[in-house]
Amino acid sequence: MCGIGGVLRVWPAGAAVPAPEVSIPESWLDTIDEGIKHRGPDGHGRFRDRAVRADGATVDVAFVHRRLAIIDVADGQQPMVSERGRHDGEGLVAVVFNGCIYNHRELRKELEAAGHRFVTDHSDTEVLVHGWREWGLGISKLAHTNIRSGGLCTRLEGMFAAAMWDRAAATLSLLRDPAGEKPLYYHQLEGGAWAFASTAQSVERLRFRDRGMYDTDSVYGWLHLGFDPVDELGVPPGCSDVLPVDSETMYPRLTPYDRVGAEAEDWELGSPAWTRATPLGVRSAEALLARAVDRRLDADVPLGCFLSGGIDSGLVAAFARQSLGKLSTFTMRMPDPGCDESAAARETARHIGTEHHTLDCKGSPATDLVYLITQLGFPLGDSSLLPTYWISRAARQHVRVVLTGDGGDELFGGYERHMAAPALARTSWLLRLLPSRLLDSSEPKSPRAKLARLARAARGNGYTDLVGIFQGADLWRLARHPGHWSAPWLKVWMSRDSVISAAMNWDTDYYLPGDLMRKVDTATMAVALEARAPFLDRELYAAARSATIASLLPDGERKGLLKAVARKYLPESIVNRPKQGFAIPIGEWFRSDYGSMKTLLMDHLHSAEPWPNIGVELNRRFVEQMLDEHMSRTRDHSQRLYMLLVLSIWARSLQGGAGFQPAAAPKEKEAG
Repeated sequence: MCGIGGVLRVWPAGAAVPAPEVSIPESWLDTIDEGIKHRGPDGHGRFRDRAVRADGATVDVAFVHRRLAIIDVADGQQPMVSERGRHDGEGLVAVVFNGCIYNHRELRKELEAAGHRFVTDHSDTEVLVHGWREWGLGISKLAHTNIRSGGLCTRLEGMFAAAMWDRAAATLSLLRDPAGEKPLYYHQLEGGAWAFASTAQSVERLRFRDRGMYDTDSVYGWLHLGFDPVDELGVPPGCSDVLPVDSETMYPRLTPYDRVGAEAEDWELGSPAWTRATPLGVRSAEALLARAVDRRLDADVPLGCFLSGGIDSGLVAAFARQSLGKLSTFTMRMPDPGCDESAAARETARHIGTEHHTLDCKGSPATDLVYLITQLGFPLGDSSLLPTYWISRAARQHVRVVLTGDGGDELFGGYERHMAAPALARTSWLLRLLPSRLLDSSEPKSPRAKLARLARAARGNGYTDLVGIFQGADLWRLARHPGHWSAPWLKVWMSRDSVISAAMNWDTDYYLPGDLMRKVDTATMAVALEARAPFLDRELYAAARSATIASLLPDGERKGLLKAVARKYLPESIVNRPKQGFAIPIGEWFRSDYGSMKTLLMDHLHSAEPWPNIGVELNRRFVEQMLDEHMSRTRDHSQRLYMLLVLSIWARSLQGGAGFQPAAAPKEKEAG
């Protein structure tokens, strides 16, 4: 686990100005390094190389790496370079890599049997170097059908973002794991250069030297959903980008190598063709999850589990405790009793026998939020970023690796909106007639408020409005934009199972990598803590995505299959406990000024220019109306105001296009 970054620059043959001896300034690498250094306190390194292509173009590459040492602490330094390339001057392969390859020991044995000689003791990074030499990228038409066939990408079980430099081909390949656990951002700069990094801010700080405005579609996406579902800066999950391909356009070649359950030739961003035809039973689900957890226990440093009051993290902890014999679990005691799951987590921990820690994370919400959004490099509208950061910071005092329950809701049907989707599809004509304004409530979880949300979704963007922050009508009032990002087609003639499947697929394809994985990566890596998600294991992920809805939701029960597994390991009171979620009372904090959140909100939204340089004009009168309604408890606008706040924090950090101004890291608070 670490931070990676780098630059590739191409000087075409016959250019008016020949390639200088050093075409990638060290200051560019310093800028990238500044944006990733928090991710790796255990080591750092840089690498440069140059190649001349057959067409005469000169290709320069430079890597930057910051290391969080988890596996092979002694020998796993990066950038890692092929030994053979160093000796003979040809065939050099170099890699920088963020994440963890869980099957690295099996792949090492396979490569050693093929004649490869390893230098490190058990580094998963070196497996990438030798695997690249042996199998190459290996993009094949039906690569998803067998993860042990094809090239390197299709053989990896893990979470990863990697950059592979091949001197012989003079190409840089950027790879990202199928579930989108690890981020990888890149963008073209002026002068035939491309920059990539683990954080968006590293790329943006170089990019905004030349351009002063963000893509407006991304801004609309943030306002609608809280995240950008088609991130122009990110390598999509399960894809590789090869740089450069064409000497004239300099554009990369984007290729899907693993869209689990979908034909590679039919892959199209926004419309994956998933097929759910295989029932998944309790024993199979149990075995797959147990194996997924076991794969994620390999670490040379202390490891523990985040534990909430639900069944996802409870099952992960139960299987980890079973394998290890001894396990530390961590829960945060929330300041608001309505959001506190520490008692339920303590009950689970006592039942499965872990060494449990209930942590009092004394965060500073306003200061921490500015730091996290500036560090992230774009506005993420998920307010649970804050408590995830606080529990990560506290847990980091005990362990370096944590297992999480992320992915369980998306893959096994855990959200209320999954069950509401059929009603939205079949009765949208009737829902449109409901006067949603009359249904508004100051209690966002009340039946009245949920019905109002359905009515707005029926008149707007359908399912994505159930996920989103600003629904169609409100988004139009705010920014003169209707929304419409990759919404699943929910039609009246579709079967109930087909509608639920479409909703779950959308959440897995977009909400999971676009929101949840970005949130977890940002919060954990802000304190150099590695997070692993067993539910996103490749085999389990594929089985859940191809499973029939009837087997995942027996008798129409949300997450019914997973609950059947959980009854073998967890208390019945935990299995039957209503879903709560990892939330903070952000709306009340805005009203009461807890942690200076109201002060921060007003300072930003009442400033002369709250959202400079975003290319979108927002309706200030509507913003003031939302503030008045929220403060008077007429209507709850918690998440909308939070989204406007983080958008302002991000926009003001751009400082008129001069690049991101880094916020100082908050001083660490005591954790009990």
